Amino acid sequence: MTFISSPSTLSSGFAVESRCQQSIPALRDLADFSFAVCGAGHVPCGLICHPDREHILYPLGCTVVIQHLDTKKQSFLHGHADNVSCVVVSRDGMVMVWDVSKREAVCGSPASPRSAGNANVVMCSSCRDEMFVTAGNFTIRVWELDTATKKIHPSECYAGQLRRITVCVQMTDDDGDFYLGTTSGDVLKVNTSSKVVTACGPQKKKFSMGVTALLLPKTGGLIVGTGEGTVALCTGSDFQVKKRMRVEGAVTSLTCRGQDDQFFIGTNKGQMYRSAYATFKEELVAVCHTEAVNDIVFPEGHSDLFVTCSTNDIRVWYTPERLERLRITVPNVTCHAVEVTRDSMVIVSAGPMDFAGSPAVLVLQLR
Repeated sequence: MTFISSPSTLSSGFAVESRCQQSIPALRDLADFSFAVCGAGHVPCGLICHPDREHILYPLGCTVVIQHLDTKKQSFLHGHADNVSCVVVSRDGMVMVWDVSKREAVCGSPASPRSAGNANVVMCSSCRDEMFVTAGNFTIRVWELDTATKKIHPSECYAGQLRRITVCVQMTDDDGDFYLGTTSGDVLKVNTSSKVVTACGPQKKKFSMGVTALLLPKTGGLIVGTGEGTVALCTGSDFQVKKRMRVEGAVTSLTCRGQDDQFFIGTNKGQMYRSAYATFKEELVAVCHTEAVNDIVFPEGHSDLFVTCSTNDIRVWYTPERLERLRITVPNVTCHAVEVTRDSMVIVSAGPMDFAGSPAVLVLQLR
């Protein structure tokens, strides 16, 4: 199977899945882009390591970026008319099963019971094409697909007195169990066969601002990403924290580089980090604006530098190394235009009118 992505048409962030498995597709219809800075910060599970262990993929607006991890060379997939996301369940609360080879829907069903809320996440089985799970607002379901009758049959999972809102899910390679991250700051472990919650933790000190991303490393344990920006390695049935690190922004993606001792972290602040399981130390590898880029300018006589502006900040980029060289933060201000003086010593930016009705102009001395 090749890379599949679909656009989001809903402002709330509900959209469809982006998935990559066996091979990088032929890149025939690409624009003449040179490179892009990091994206996928606001897209849940938007940062994906390709199984070839050489590429990483992430959505950037309507485009999907494929980047080589070592050479940093990028390719771009186009075609969507709206932003690409990674959530499979649509706002209408339906689960749709598609036959990719025939490009047609097989069947559909309500994703959650009427007594519960919407389903937020879906995870397909690693071993069986006919099984997947969904979870969301007070609902956890295991689904079985009957291809002969073109029907899917849900089974409710028993959680006892636990009532949780699920925002991320991971399943073990043998499909024996799956893990759910919740807005309450804990993790649920569910047995796929019995459809019963078998563990919940941590019990005493839950993760602040919820569990927003999960990763099951080959080395064992469970890696948890939180809305507070904590990344923790948890072990045991009570999910005790053995190691932890802190990144900037809420964690939106955790993805491993195949069997290697390496994984990547994406945050809603446009930061991409790399870490090793052994050291569990974060290394910043890419950054980008967190909102739309409103203007871009190259200083006169400096083709290796350019300046961009957005909400809350202005940034200077160095093209040969594709790195951010300078960030000027102006909180709660949106910059709509930017210019650099001929001597490259001053950046002038323009924003919306202030309370007195005058345009907001900032003059920034670089040296």
